Amino acid sequence: MKILHSSAKRDGFYLPAEFDRHYGCVMIFPERADSWQYGAINARRAFANVAGEIAKCERVTMLVSHREYQNARLILPPDIRVVEMSSDDAWARDVSPEWVINADGVMRGVSFGFNAWGGLYDGCYFPWDKDNAVSSKLCDLYDADMYDCEDFILEGGSISADGRGTLITTESCLLSPGRNPKLTKAQIEARLCDSLGIQKVIWLKDGIIGDETNGHTDNICVFCSPYEVLLAWEEDENSPQHAICRENLEILENALTADGHKLTVHKIPQPRPIYMTEEECGGLELYNGQPTRTPTEPLSASYVNLFIANDRVIMPFFGGENAENDMRARDILQKIFPDRKVVGIYARDILIGGGNIHCITHQIPAHNMPYIGG
Repeated sequence: MKILHSSAKRDGFYLPAEFDRHYGCVMIFPERADSWQYGAINARRAFANVAGEIAKCERVTMLVSHREYQNARLILPPDIRVVEMSSDDAWARDVSPEWVINADGVMRGVSFGFNAWGGLYDGCYFPWDKDNAVSSKLCDLYDADMYDCEDFILEGGSISADGRGTLITTESCLLSPGRNPKLTKAQIEARLCDSLGIQKVIWLKDGIIGDETNGHTDNICVFCSPYEVLLAWEEDENSPQHAICRENLEILENALTADGHKLTVHKIPQPRPIYMTEEECGGLELYNGQPTRTPTEPLSASYVNLFIANDRVIMPFFGGENAENDMRARDILQKIFPDRKVVGIYARDILIGGGNIHCITHQIPAHNMPYIGG
């Protein structure tokens, strides 16, 4: 692996879309005790279900600590590759490199800094040094040269790209004081364009209320085709989330892509509010003497937090009071993705950790490079 000090844009590389063809997917085996209740037993089952479904159409690699390697190998299907690699938690979306490609199909990694969604200002945990090292380790694992952008804090869940030069993000996240406080909005946009080879940034205002990442875009709005997006939509006009969704809708309807096209916005209805039970909260270890979850705070659930695989879409189901909403959202998504099978995975046990299916996965784009051990 070569460490590069130029940029993707200057070298003719660009960020492909998630809906473009994949080589595979990376995940991280959950074990952090203040994120995953009761030894992560239920979370591991949910992660295994997601991994198994994705593995039906692309290669899946699961990263796991030395301590849990044997457990992971026993739990996961045999067609999933298990690789020992240290991390602080299981959010592959945010700690992986952003993979860029060029017209010849060469792939490189862009390694951004990671500080647990806000560092010492409002981050979720400390230290995060193992997470921060995952990006460069993955570039080594996949034999890809790496752009060093670790002076810039950016998580994969905070952006969504159309693969044609346009990127969506939220002001609430990228302009938050815990990430890049010395940079202006214009400077942050310039860094995004240069490091990811894009030409246009569409700035939404905010994400899902209660999202501890400061409002990642993968919970509120993602590209599903070059000129189409999925927008989480709160139908209850008395909910404060409705006003956020309405403002984002207006931004999207008035936006143009990098190549001058208007966007089609598909409203994906929000699930009913989901809360943890006392029993679930009791299964989490304290962090710095304080509980990480309480039964009074709604979890940031969204059907938009899904993974677009090669021939299927893996979406969260929440069950219970949302059983009917689960089916409704799946039917809507199936019409949007007629060439992919939409599969629902019961994901409450992922949501409890703070994110969902998109947050625990990161695609590797199809490319023309052989993998060592791939």
